[in-house]
Amino acid sequence: MAYEDFSLEAAESSFALVSRPVELFPGLRPVPVANWLRDYLDRGQHVAALVSEKARSEFLVVPILMAASELTASELAIYSGQRLDVDPARGLAGECDYIVALTPPLPRLKAPLITVLEAKKGDLEASLVQCAAQMVGARVFNERAGLGHLHVHGCVTSGEVWQFLRFEAEMLMIDRTRLFLDNVGGILAVLGEIFRANLTTDATAPQVAS
Repeated sequence: MAYEDFSLEAAESSFALVSRPVELFPGLRPVPVANWLRDYLDRGQHVAALVSEKARSEFLVVPILMAASELTASELAIYSGQRLDVDPARGLAGECDYIVALTPPLPRLKAPLITVLEAKKGDLEASLVQCAAQMVGARVFNERAGLGHLHVHGCVTSGEVWQFLRFEAEMLMIDRTRLFLDNVGGILAVLGEIFRANLTTDATAPQVAS
């Protein structure tokens, strides 16, 4: 078994997860969007044929992740296609579309903050479980590195639609709010909040409204 093989029932049973929908980032205001990002996204949507996951990744997902990393003064690294093989016997193995890590760019992965999964065929709902399994793997990775204080976040995106998750204790929290590309400032605000919440060892999780 690997990350993509889990069902919600299997994930909840294997890892004693309890999942529930919440408002993860209530009242969070959109941030200003850099001109370069607006221009790039506009050109991507009007020039590129966004009919494949690869095209959506190149023209939508990666630029947004890069712009979000600029919102912090700390060094972050974006890993593409990084394997996260932490416990293959439990199914915690496989490739992640993207991992954003609290580290300068290095060949070796350190301190995952957020796993980002491209929704296959644009189906966010079906991709949430795979993302959740990757988040469990990221937390195991962090705990082994002595970084158990970090909250693990996840994101499922089609490029045009973004939905965020947080894994804390044994609770998998799925944001009720889906953000769309016409609110790219809101997407950046959430990513920036996730990065800032994990940049210090004594960071506390943002308040969750149920």
